[in-house]
Amino acid sequence: MTETAIRAKTAPQQTEQFDVAIVGAGISRVGAASHLTKQCPGTTFVVLEAQDSFGGTWLTHRYPGTRSDSDLYTFGYRFKPWTSAPIATWAEILDYMGEVIAENGLEHHIRYRHGVSSARWSSADKLWSLEGTRTDTGETVRFTANFLWMCQGYYRHSEGYTPEWAGMKDFKGRIVHPQNWPEDLDYAGKRVIVIGSGATAATLIPAIAPESAHVTMLQRSPTFFRTGRNAVPIADELRGLGIDEMWIHEIVRRKILHEQSVFTRRSFTEPQTVKQELLAGVRAHLGPDYDVATHFTPRYRPWRQRIAFVPDGDFLEAIRASKASVVTDEIESFTESGILLKSGEALEADIIVTATGFNLNVLGDIDFSVDGKPLIFSDTVTYRGMMFTGVPNMAWVFGYFRASWTLRADLVADFVCRLLNHMKRKEVRQVTPALRSEDQDMPLLPWIDPENFNPGYVMRCMHLLPKRGDKPEWQHTQDYWTEKDEFPAIDLDDGAFVYA
Repeated sequence: MTETAIRAKTAPQQTEQFDVAIVGAGISRVGAASHLTKQCPGTTFVVLEAQDSFGGTWLTHRYPGTRSDSDLYTFGYRFKPWTSAPIATWAEILDYMGEVIAENGLEHHIRYRHGVSSARWSSADKLWSLEGTRTDTGETVRFTANFLWMCQGYYRHSEGYTPEWAGMKDFKGRIVHPQNWPEDLDYAGKRVIVIGSGATAATLIPAIAPESAHVTMLQRSPTFFRTGRNAVPIADELRGLGIDEMWIHEIVRRKILHEQSVFTRRSFTEPQTVKQELLAGVRAHLGPDYDVATHFTPRYRPWRQRIAFVPDGDFLEAIRASKASVVTDEIESFTESGILLKSGEALEADIIVTATGFNLNVLGDIDFSVDGKPLIFSDTVTYRGMMFTGVPNMAWVFGYFRASWTLRADLVADFVCRLLNHMKRKEVRQVTPALRSEDQDMPLLPWIDPENFNPGYVMRCMHLLPKRGDKPEWQHTQDYWTEKDEFPAIDLDDGAFVYA
């Protein structure tokens, strides 16, 4: 460490004070800051981001082919039109976010390379005290804020989830996780195994298959995929007529949301029909002789796990062209030259990619306390998936699984801004969610019902998440089509909010 860095790390640090602190600078955080400037003028705020720039997911993930698996008309902000193909690359999404930052004057609010390590609430001072470190200098940084807006996302950006398989150290090739894709990885002419069958695998495989010798997707069990064109014809028609982009954005957004609502409802009311429709889409690309029953027919009903959209069927077309293949089996062990399966089959590889998911990150791995007592989030009850009982002046953004993440980020932003303005009118500085008298005997359940939605990254960390009740106020419903009407109607003087 240089002498300058040592002096910066050891020198007393001044505490900066703000009305609101926003943690993170990804899609949710940029949206939160934009809404705050428009709906709460005069509110002072800071955005604290551990990474070197804005972007969140779209800065972390740089593996070949990285793209959205939600359409940008709904994944984008309601106030900022999307004007290109609905499924976008990471670079296009970063450009879009950069425009939002510039257009809303947010840059001077954002502190990059500021990792937050602790957050301590004081009821006496009505303040959150945040402490962290500048990742570039090692300097300790301190902030206070009356309200804390957690927009850090739901997974740990530093590393992805990779199971420990026997023999991994024996493999002579390279093992990589897409979240930490090496810039120097040369897959040209190489045999590649991609472990996993979710959106990451379906995105990565068509991007590397043309140059690789062959790509094998190894899955323990199949996943549902939905195929379609990477285009919205009505958007192109309206642009051809010279219609204003804001109008186009709203029309297309409503059209997509209506179609998603119908599809989601049908996945519950007629799951077998929806299942056959999804499988028919796969067969249309792979042909009638492909073993869809083994490799593309999940054991669960549609939407119990996220359905990956495959634009123009590119992942399936790579299989049809014999540049990629699918093996459905379980791993016995890694070997020097690849993977031995439990069936006895051996897969040879030069590179193994573990597209095996995320490490769920509960509120940014920050050490929280309230009035000197360590905060254990699993002991709290969620208020509509965005606040917690016993935790004052804090909102959490956790988006949707069955719709675009940003749809919920926008709803939460509207709620937070309305709450802040309400507190200002009431001349109070603290609000804490609390169970009402009628809620005291309410059964407390896991944060999400596994029968409703059960991806591995949630199931692995369910014990770390808040509880839910059996009433709408105390659940994270994952239902945008209900919440878009309920959130604006929340009574801020309801007994669930205790002001001080």
